[in-house]
Amino acid sequence: MKFNTKTIHGGQEHDPAYGAVMPPIYQTSTYAQTTPGGHKGFEYSRTHNPTRTALENALASIENGTFGLAFASGLAAIDAVIKLLKPGDEVISTNDLYGGTYRLFTKIFEDFGVKFHFVGMKNADKVAGYVNDNTKLIWIETPTNPMMNIIDIKAIAEVSKKHKLLLAVDNTFATPYLQRPLDLGADIVMHSATKYIGGHSDLVMGALIVKDKHIAEKLYFIQNASGAVCGPQDSFLALRGIKTLHIRMQRHCENGEAIAKYLKNHPKIEKVYWPGFEDHPNHDIAKAQMNGFGGMISFVPKGSDYNSAIKIVENLKIFTLAESLGGVESLAGHPASMTHASIPKEEREKTGVVDSLIRLSVGIEDVDDLIEDLEQAMG
Repeated sequence: MKFNTKTIHGGQEHDPAYGAVMPPIYQTSTYAQTTPGGHKGFEYSRTHNPTRTALENALASIENGTFGLAFASGLAAIDAVIKLLKPGDEVISTNDLYGGTYRLFTKIFEDFGVKFHFVGMKNADKVAGYVNDNTKLIWIETPTNPMMNIIDIKAIAEVSKKHKLLLAVDNTFATPYLQRPLDLGADIVMHSATKYIGGHSDLVMGALIVKDKHIAEKLYFIQNASGAVCGPQDSFLALRGIKTLHIRMQRHCENGEAIAKYLKNHPKIEKVYWPGFEDHPNHDIAKAQMNGFGGMISFVPKGSDYNSAIKIVENLKIFTLAESLGGVESLAGHPASMTHASIPKEEREKTGVVDSLIRLSVGIEDVDDLIEDLEQAMG
């Protein structure tokens, strides 16, 4: 079954009760039992819920995985992965990543004795130099948030397998439409399903997908024991979002390319970060491991500082100034004061997240309207 068909049918069955084409919303906390332990596969909705199970099966299908797990948020999904570790364990992470992930790693799990190394991974060969006897996990994003750096998943997977480490990939920006990390050697794929998976800015959710049964069993235990699961209504919305993922991503990519080229040729723009450009670092790797370059773009206006960047995003009319990304509507953000504000300024600027950086999530509107909006916002 090819991807565009999987988004609609992958891992799905018609509801056995009445043949409903869409999985029903099982808005229930508990299930009747004929005898203690005698039930139809569901006993309590923290552990399993039919709507969530249908979503988890769909997630596994589109990522070419075997097991899917849905959580209350992307950070809840990341939290579950780090709970596979114990005090004294170490993690190698990319140094350019979502601010919430950085906050979770440094402000929560470092207090429990897990050590994190934040490393530039554009050159995969350098990663092996940070491995020691305590290293248990490599955590990467690609493309990264917000600098759009590209990391060679296959090369990092070779390092992880050589040293018997877990490799987890945050695939939020690319989505399985563009990139499937499990096929490239990753052990765990993570999504903030709030973004492109849901696609309509109407839910908050996280997801993990794996192939290995042993890893899946550990994660299922953590999911149930910690309880950070999503509800059936959000599961239904995410399932609906998956069914249009392929056609939405086509337009995100088309519009993203047009906006990126417009910005690169604009006299008021100093730098544009988009992996589709041939001069983008690791463009060849992006071309090899992705089926397109997505709708996420970051840029720096010429001579811009904090205040002038704020003025630009405040002047936008069609682009909405808001947190998040991946919805059908175009969003603009100022990473230094929004998504990455939890990262100290000195650390942010080492990776290029300067006060003048603006991040765009290009939606599926008419691209001419989006370009006109950017033009008027920059004056």
